[in-house]
Amino acid sequence: MNGAFQLTAVDIFVFLLFVGAVVGVGLWKSRHEKSSEDYFLAGRGLQWWLIGFSLIAANISTEQFVGMSGNAASHVGLAIASYEWMAAITLVVVAFGFLPYFLRAGIFTMPEFLEYRYDAKARTMMAVATIFIYILLLGAVTYSGALTISTLAGQAGRTLSLETGALIIGLIAMLYVTAGGLKACAWADLIQGSALILGGAVIMVFAFMKLGSATEAATVVSAETGAVAMVTLSPEAGPVERFWELNRPRMNMFLPATDTVLPWTALLLGLWIPNFYYWGLNQYITQRTLGSASLAQGQKGIVFAAFMKLLIPFVIVIPGIIAFNLYSTQMRLAAASDTAISLSRYVKAHPETRFVEVRPAPTEAEIASWPAGRYLVAIYPDQESIRQLKIQNPWVLPVTREEFEKARPAPHQVFVTEDHSWRAVHPGLAEELDAYNQRAYEAARTAGAAPAVDKLIAFKYDTALAQLLGHVLPQGVGVVGFVMAALLGAVVSSLAAMLNAASTIFAMDVFKKFLAPAAPQERVVWVGRAAVVVFTVMAVLLAPQLGNPQVSNSIFTIIQESQGFISPGILAVFTFGLWVRRGPAICGVAGLLTNIAAYGLLKVLVPELQFLNRMAVCFAFCLGVMGIITAARPLPQPVEFKRQSTIALDTSRGAKFAGVLVVLITLGFYAFFSPWGAAR
Repeated sequence: MNGAFQLTAVDIFVFLLFVGAVVGVGLWKSRHEKSSEDYFLAGRGLQWWLIGFSLIAANISTEQFVGMSGNAASHVGLAIASYEWMAAITLVVVAFGFLPYFLRAGIFTMPEFLEYRYDAKARTMMAVATIFIYILLLGAVTYSGALTISTLAGQAGRTLSLETGALIIGLIAMLYVTAGGLKACAWADLIQGSALILGGAVIMVFAFMKLGSATEAATVVSAETGAVAMVTLSPEAGPVERFWELNRPRMNMFLPATDTVLPWTALLLGLWIPNFYYWGLNQYITQRTLGSASLAQGQKGIVFAAFMKLLIPFVIVIPGIIAFNLYSTQMRLAAASDTAISLSRYVKAHPETRFVEVRPAPTEAEIASWPAGRYLVAIYPDQESIRQLKIQNPWVLPVTREEFEKARPAPHQVFVTEDHSWRAVHPGLAEELDAYNQRAYEAARTAGAAPAVDKLIAFKYDTALAQLLGHVLPQGVGVVGFVMAALLGAVVSSLAAMLNAASTIFAMDVFKKFLAPAAPQERVVWVGRAAVVVFTVMAVLLAPQLGNPQVSNSIFTIIQESQGFISPGILAVFTFGLWVRRGPAICGVAGLLTNIAAYGLLKVLVPELQFLNRMAVCFAFCLGVMGIITAARPLPQPVEFKRQSTIALDTSRGAKFAGVLVVLITLGFYAFFSPWGAAR
């Protein structure tokens, strides 16, 4: 396979050694966890360096390594780093604006704080909604991780099914979370968080070395049009100079307002709402800070994580950009199978097309000589026949006869080119598609029917990481095994964090609150352990279902939409409760219910409203409703957040200075990588 790499005995040894170290250290450091505070909050004894690494490890998963590097390979380029750099600013605000209140309250869970500020009804609503969301997220994280490691194993010439991958990931996370709780997670995250950054740095170094020895590379001429060109590289230029010359248009944090991936307008408000919810109110993130030995340790740990957030784009985004420079052709070839099915439908829907031809089983010589500018859909008897071909021509799209026959266009079929580079690579076909789609849309309107949409892509950007693993890393010395272990660690740490958080909410907010208020601590801990096992089983069983194309799109849509049903309301309720002290208890339930209703209505009545903008509207609406209630029925006296914990609550001056420095560096990055900055 193009881009395949060898997984040697040394790589397997390094991989297994890493897994053993993660599980072993986690179990060793948490072997005496007996009380609820020990198990769920690591005895409230976490130091800043453990908190920092654990926050990063819990956050980073295959979404960053695969998804973010893939986005970086596209026209988006460095702009995708906003997800990391905005998080750095958010973390600083959380450290000094949110954490003091949470540690003063001495809470175990975020829903518990709502009872501390409002009432038990608000706590219960948030707890139940959060558990439901976490079940979906557990399945999604397990699926994405299993898919990644099974794909990489396949490229290394080994077979690993999706079910087996999900089981491996689930068992590793379950083993040390069940035994040791948060302390096990934190110590395992110390290894995994370090490996994540080191593994990304290793990939980046070797990617630059490969760029330095290349003779030609692809460049995105314009981030607005997606135009791509192959250029010959000057032998005198070094790798860094080559990188800048090839990628200057993509080293820009501000994409046009019309961009479909990350318009600059989203940086103003839309991204801040999920950011503050995720980093400030999300149990599987905040649980690390709730286990701080003191407020100062928690603030230092959060600011340390914010500083590491500044580094993440350089070890994930930059390699993704280089991957496109070096392997754009391979990314086009990787997209061939998907494009073949779509263009098979297009040929049947529009037989008079001038840009697509269908032929049965062309020879390798015909494939090699097929000219650019016109697609050839090549029909072969089966997948084995296709695998035996050495196709290096991105204009030839192999498809099995069965797949071709099944690729029937739906009534009023349209073909959209959401890939930003498509029009630059295939201008003639893009123009023809526009004319065809206009006729299809008009026919659909006349018939009163909804058109069926098929997406066409030019490059499979999410293969960026696989291309780097297959081409730039040295083989046979254990480096590939270490990087794969770091990727596995990214998934396992995120899954472990969610398992720990879900079990904590169930044990403290459901079991102890309603089912057994007088239960001894040992029993609550065992219920938490049992919950970890149950949630793991659910995740492992749900994950393979996401590989079913008949249900995967709907489940992922449900996950995304479900987050919006709770996150703006939760953020609004917490924010209002912290800073409007005369808000009555009813505001907690009212804010949560208002968001659910408003989000659902907007989704139905204004479906074209973009997802992040919908969240912003709901957030503002919730604040408005709670403001009206408070104006009508204010509390006679402002709420006092009474101290219910015994840990030290002195703010860290050093962390405050470092936090200001992190914010200034982040703003400096945005200024430097702007249309008017020095990067231009």
